[in-house]
Formats: sequence, C-alpha cells, structure tokens
Amino acid sequence: MQCSYFDAVACRSCTLMGQPYGDQLTAKQRHCAHLLERYPDLEWLPAVASRESGYRNKAKMVVSGTVEEPLLGILDAAGEGIDLTSCGITGEELRDAFPVLAAFVTRARLTPYDVPRRRGELKYVLLTVSPDGELMLRLVLRSTESLVRIRKHLPWLLDALPTLRVVSANLQPEHKAVLEGEEEIVLTEQATLRMAVNDVVLHLRPQSFFQTNTAVAAALYRQGREWVQEVDPASVWDLYCGVGGFALHSAGEGRAVTGIEISREAIASAEASRNEAGLPGVRFAAGDATAFALAADAPPELVIVNPPRRGIGPDLAAWLEASGVRRVIYSSCRAQSLAKDLAAMPSLRPTRARVLDMFPQTTHYEVMVLLERAPL
Repeated sequence: MQCSYFDAVACRSCTLMGQPYGDQLTAKQRHCAHLLERYPDLEWLPAVASRESGYRNKAKMVVSGTVEEPLLGILDAAGEGIDLTSCGITGEELRDAFPVLAAFVTRARLTPYDVPRRRGELKYVLLTVSPDGELMLRLVLRSTESLVRIRKHLPWLLDALPTLRVVSANLQPEHKAVLEGEEEIVLTEQATLRMAVNDVVLHLRPQSFFQTNTAVAAALYRQGREWVQEVDPASVWDLYCGVGGFALHSAGEGRAVTGIEISREAIASAEASRNEAGLPGVRFAAGDATAFALAADAPPELVIVNPPRRGIGPDLAAWLEASGVRRVIYSSCRAQSLAKDLAAMPSLRPTRARVLDMFPQTTHYEVMVLLERAPL
C-alpha cells in the first residue's frame, strides 16, 4: 500500500507503509516467535491476515483550522493542523462522512481548538462505524457552550448522514494530551452502536472500547470460542472483558461466564448485549480484574485475559500460577508483556499460539495463546 501523506512526510504513524504486506506479516510472526522461543513445543497456527487498507473502524481526528475552513486530521510539531480525511487505512464509510462533519462544524459554529493559543471549543471528532455501516459520532468539547447550537443543527446532520445513529458530546476542558473527559452527554435517542460480530451483537456505548479492526476482532473471538468449546468448561472468567466480546462468544448451555472490566460504560454495553441475546448464564461486573481474582472463593475452570499493553502484571500472574486453573486463554496486544507474564506462570505452559494482524502498516499485532497447566 502507498500513502501520499506518508510519502510527503505529513504523517508517519504507519511506520511500515510501502512495505509489501506479506513481508509485514512474516516479520510479525517472526518477532512473536522470537519472544516466545523458550517454548519449543508451542504449536503456531496460521497467522490471521487483514485487509491492507480501509481496515480501521474508527477515526480519532484532531479538529483545527477555522470555523469556515475546519481541518480534520492531526497536528504537526508546531501544533498546526494537517488534513487526513483521505487516510487510506480508514474505512470508506468514515472517509465519506468527513466532508459532512466539516460542514457541520461550520454550520453549528464550532470553533476548532487552537492548541498553541489555548482557545477554541471543539478538540476532536471521534467516529466509529459498525459492520452494518452505521455510525457513532463523539464531539470532544472544552465546555457546554456550543451544545445549544449542536442540538439546533443536529437534525440537519442526521439528515445529511442517514447512517448516523449515535451522537454525543464529551467534555474535556483541560489543556493536556488527554483524548477525552469523564462526562459524556448523549444527544440522540439511540445511545449504543450495534456491532454485529460473528453471530453476536455487541452494543457499543460512546465511552466503551472496541477493537480497531472489526474483521480481525471477529477472528479473535472465533478463535477464543473454539478453544473454549474444545474444553467445554463449566465456568469461565473473562478478565479485562471490555464490552464482553470473549464472554458472550463463550456462552454455552449450563456454563457460568463472568466478565470483569474496570470501565462502567463498557460493562453497561456488555449487559445490554447479554440482555438482548437472552444469556442468563453470563454475568458482568465493573471492577479491577486482579482484585476480583484475589478476592474470589474459588477459581473457574478456564480464565480468559485480554489486558491492556502493560499485561496482567505480577499479582494476577502469581494468582493464576497458584490458583489451580487448568487453562488460560491470553489475548495480548503487546507480545513483550505476554512473554514477561508467561515467565511468571511456569506451571501454565503455552501449547498453541496465533498472530492476528489487527494493525497492518504498523509494527503492532495481536497474539492469542492457549495455556495449559503442566501435569504434576
């Protein structure tokens, strides 16, 4: 894939841009295998490839420029805006929506935030597309000053973007490198974006996290479900469950599934999905994954962990090592953290692994590992 922004040195976020995709995928497999080379018996399943372009289901666009001529994209080193509305890794539905959003900025008189001068209102436009082509828009604002105008012109926006389902305003008043604030104001009747992934419908609330690459996320959940079904455990924990993707894919007759996630918004999303699917055996709770495990009376038969980049950490690794849990499915977005955590759980041996290329054109990838407790 070639990118005019990359070639012009306007954006270098995709550090592998221009390299043949097959070479990228091979290098990622090689990198992960090197990090896990202390496990020579590990079976490597074929890597899951992605589309090279148009794979991103979300766009996080800095808003700069002026009310009359807003720019959606990124900032350069001096804090000036660079338009990225033709970014090739962004989904087509998102790219098609950007001109309408720019027109809405002008129509609603939303002053772009000027970072060097610390003035203005609209900081970011956050846009997500579902597999069905429906959109969720979040406007990150410094204050509520523009809400009256946003509400006034919202009918125009919904008419101009007929696939737009959810619109919200997020308040982030501080001048610092933080994407969003805690307060979210939903401006549409519909409050969740329906994400149909495999045969599961996930409800995504504005402040909930979902994987950037829907097709590869679907493969991730299918692999997790396959490993769970092979074992057919009576009880499963999904720690760092997010909006419940692994937990809902793990549901089965007579199986007790518990999902734990620190974000209350994500848990609200997961519960909405569970209720719509009619899965009484699946329970979700907001809380710290490590604290939940350490306070539990007894472990489940199988644990799924899908932690942030830092990994599960020494406390949860130590608990899993000592818990007697027979199997663990570990989904990692940073293989270095995975390797460190595995070293802290010597009784849980990785038996199968699979690289899933969630982020083409970059060095990042996802890897799933099935761990099984070594016999005594």
